[in-house]
Amino acid sequence: MSGFTLPRLYLLTDRHNTSQRPLPSIINQAMDAGVRMVQIREKDLDTRPLIDLTKNLISLIQRQQGKVLLNDRIDLVLALEADGVHLRSNSLPLPFARRMLGAKKLIGISTHSVDEIRKAENEGADFAVLGPIHETPSKRIYGPPLGLSTLEKACRATHLPIFAIGGINPMNVHSVMSSGAYGIAVISAILQAPNIVDSTNTLISKLP
Repeated sequence: MSGFTLPRLYLLTDRHNTSQRPLPSIINQAMDAGVRMVQIREKDLDTRPLIDLTKNLISLIQRQQGKVLLNDRIDLVLALEADGVHLRSNSLPLPFARRMLGAKKLIGISTHSVDEIRKAENEGADFAVLGPIHETPSKRIYGPPLGLSTLEKACRATHLPIFAIGGINPMNVHSVMSSGAYGIAVISAILQAPNIVDSTNTLISKLP
């Protein structure tokens, strides 16, 4: 996306992972604390309720000059004027997504190997999310943690900005960034935090 510098912190939503607090309230607090890029990632929602939730969240996020990416739903990116799409590694091929969205929309892609990172760069992604780096319940379906060595190899193999995901918390941000990551992607580190603002501030303080 022309003229846009990617933030170092990428927040993914999961309304089932908020300690029973309303998702819009948590997103609002996270934005107040400095989050500027959010992926709406509510995979189990049918289209109509997803539209309602997305409209609400887009309003909150864009009001503070944040960017909103929708998980996989290119149709809703276009219909709701979101800022981009986040693709799974096995979803619509990235060149097709770019053709539909044009050059001005952000396209991120989830990756789980160095080869997938290289492919994402060759196909024109704006950034990639690589993981799981550490053990985390939300990423167990993707296999064992990749570890910092794979993250380091991936970062050396590409010029693409890589966000590390999977078990990221304030204690390991430094080691992740030292391995070459551009930034971090988190879910529970913010959504489940007892104090959303404090936790967000702590994460941001550990980033470049």
